[in-house]
Amino acid sequence: MAAILIIEDDVAFATMLNTFFAKKGYKAEAAFSAAEAFKKLKASHFDVILTDVRLPDKDGIEILSKVKEEFAGIQVIVMTNYAEINMAVKAMKEGAFDYVSKPFQPEAILQTINNALNQKEVTGKQKSVTKEVSVKKEKTTLVSNNEFVKGVSDAAHKLNDYIDLVAPTNMSVLIMGESGTGKEQVAKSIHDKSKRRDAPFIAVDCGAIPKEIASSEFFGHLKGSFTGAIQDKTGHFEAANGGTLFLDEIGNLGYDLQVQLLRALQERKIKPVGSNSEIKVDIRVVTATNEDLAEAVKEGNFREDLYHRLNEFSIQVPALRDRSDDLMLFAEHFLDEANTELEKDVVGFSEEAIEAFQNYSWPGNLRELKNMVKRAVLLTQEDIIPLKVLPHEISAAKKTDESYGLFKSKNEEAMILDALEKANGNKSKAARLLSIDRKTLYNKLKQYNIKL
Repeated sequence: MAAILIIEDDVAFATMLNTFFAKKGYKAEAAFSAAEAFKKLKASHFDVILTDVRLPDKDGIEILSKVKEEFAGIQVIVMTNYAEINMAVKAMKEGAFDYVSKPFQPEAILQTINNALNQKEVTGKQKSVTKEVSVKKEKTTLVSNNEFVKGVSDAAHKLNDYIDLVAPTNMSVLIMGESGTGKEQVAKSIHDKSKRRDAPFIAVDCGAIPKEIASSEFFGHLKGSFTGAIQDKTGHFEAANGGTLFLDEIGNLGYDLQVQLLRALQERKIKPVGSNSEIKVDIRVVTATNEDLAEAVKEGNFREDLYHRLNEFSIQVPALRDRSDDLMLFAEHFLDEANTELEKDVVGFSEEAIEAFQNYSWPGNLRELKNMVKRAVLLTQEDIIPLKVLPHEISAAKKTDESYGLFKSKNEEAMILDALEKANGNKSKAARLLSIDRKTLYNKLKQYNIKL
């Protein structure tokens, strides 16, 4: 039985990992400081160490160095926050087997653990660039196969709960949100978690269909039914039969087509253009809009009966500016995608670039972030994306959101206590609320003799 030592001062997170690995058949122990970890290393045998890069008494590089010196047969995987990516790169160069970026789901690290167990010991700088690149590409493939990134913010948790709640049903879902927030990915996630997951998912951009051929696009047509109909055509409704039909920007549909759509949804039958017979269809309809459909109903631009038919359950997708905890999670995901597409091996983002990301308001949401990351990867000639390759409006952005301003206030202790209360004692979350790293928070806790 393989043995794993978890070195992590976040007790709740360490306990969760410990329990998870034990259920997966590993022998796992947790240490909450470097000193405790080395006591356990001297007392027991371990195959893999999973260590945070920030601990109260030592950092991950010091732990890695001592392990390589005194326990050379143990593979070390470091856990790092996105802002500490440079330390992760340094750890790789010093002989760490791999690194994982927080936050992550326990399942996501199993492959890395297994790779470490199967890999013969490779020390320090003898570790090849090829190994690092291959690990990165493997991660990229795993991520790219699932475009929906769940996120870890409160807004993301609420979104995911709604998806899990409505997905198993046959209810029609109206997804609302600003342009670029990932409404289609939400719709696909609903389909993938539904009983229709093995049937087709057909996505239609309602704003891109010319009015003249809209009926044919949705319901199909027979050969010769109108000029240009040189062969039979299967419409979107029939193509989605048994599965899910996703209608994006539903507010762009003309009034005449709204009538036809309502009838098809009510009767679950369609009639192709030029046909005298009806075709039964069994579909679930998921729609999306960046407009206020309720207002469109009041103004007479959208049928009220169709609105209620489509809006059996509604989901609001939050804007990127309202889910700051997810920003770098998405950025890392888009980095992996860009590396694959552009055949590059950029490792991460510089601290200056991350700060610029966090200062910017992202009016174009995830679509803007994805395009920007791809452009930055193309321009980057280094391992880390520097500030200089970012567009001016991002690199020059100044922080405008309200923060604690810890070092500009004389009420530091009160602010720290307030943040800890809001975070329910979670020091990592409190540090994020205070816009400082955990090491700084530890120093402040000692300075003010705050004990938890």
